[in-house]
Amino acid sequence: MNDAEGNDDRAEADDARGPGNRLTDFLADPAHLPLDLATSVRRCARALGLSDVVVFLADIQQRQLTALNLAAPTQDIDSSVAGASYRTQTPREEPRRDGVTLWQPLIDGVERLGVLSVHAPAADGPTRQRACALAALCAMMITSKRAYKDTFVRRARTHSMDLAAELLRAFLPPRTIGTPSVTSTAVLEPAYQIGGDAFDHALSEDTLHAAVLDATGHNLASGLTTAVALAACRKARRTDASLLDLVQEADEALITWLPDLFCTGVLCRLHLPSGMLSWVNCGHPPPLLIREGRLVEDAFRRRADLPMGTPSKLSSRPRSVHRMQLRAGDRVLVHTDGITEARQADGRELGIEHLAHDVAGPGTLSELAPETLRRLIHSFLDATGPRLNDDATILMVEWKPAQAMT
Repeated sequence: MNDAEGNDDRAEADDARGPGNRLTDFLADPAHLPLDLATSVRRCARALGLSDVVVFLADIQQRQLTALNLAAPTQDIDSSVAGASYRTQTPREEPRRDGVTLWQPLIDGVERLGVLSVHAPAADGPTRQRACALAALCAMMITSKRAYKDTFVRRARTHSMDLAAELLRAFLPPRTIGTPSVTSTAVLEPAYQIGGDAFDHALSEDTLHAAVLDATGHNLASGLTTAVALAACRKARRTDASLLDLVQEADEALITWLPDLFCTGVLCRLHLPSGMLSWVNCGHPPPLLIREGRLVEDAFRRRADLPMGTPSKLSSRPRSVHRMQLRAGDRVLVHTDGITEARQADGRELGIEHLAHDVAGPGTLSELAPETLRRLIHSFLDATGPRLNDDATILMVEWKPAQAMT
């Protein structure tokens, strides 16, 4: 018996064992762990009895989906079937002359990574189930490898990144995090030239921690200021420090290492079981509250404290922690002044009204928070044009307690 016949016999034996057993063998084999993602996906697909599989990743600005292996055409997120799967986080099917393409969203928790395409002769139940299982495995593989694989970074970029933006993006967490009761999602523009804006969010046992920071200026020093403030806040947060202690840690770090620079920001904590939101405002625009699809004007308007990094001798008034009880379904938007002070092409200031128009309304009540924010930032850029005078950052927190979803 020659090698080809031996391989055919082994393939037939594998087929006889069924996709469940073949997948178990694949997952139990440590040899697949160091493989590149494309090879791992191909072998995993074969184990599931699937073929003609392509991984597509969303770009930074969430406008297009690019094939990981560049062999398939780019998919537009706003107009394609693949984009519909990404936008809604649901499977979609696209008929072809020789069968059907199954589009499966690639989701890590609540973060949208991209989509998976599977070409099959027909979309029967077992095929749909296997495609769904493959998408779940791919999402986990992408998440485990993207921190050190530049391939993912390259596929997610359509332009070159400047130095300040490269510095800050290295510090940023995933764009979207969440649990069944809360979602926190953020966007930053200009995506490839951000200078001093940044966001942060993290989860502990019963709390969502979130922050938006904005350093003075728009250069590498601005990015360094934000990075130091962000690291100081994280250092304190990870020792269960209070909100005021977080700000004090950032104050001391900036005054010690960057004494001539400072940073505005809003630092929040949401207690997930109760919906109690606490926040500190350090010289920053107040957050916005969207409730039942409407903007609640001045809901977060309080007297702001001094920016982080400002010497305490400039003010004898201690910083304040503010609190608000959220209702189920509330959305809180924390933004930088680059959003509200941006100007339209005719020179008019965009203002809060434009922001509220795109994020509030009956049509947004059933829309996923990350998709609402994606639409919002694209509408913002359409109104201002491609060149911004300042960084524009928005972080949205949506609280949906479990009891309200049952």
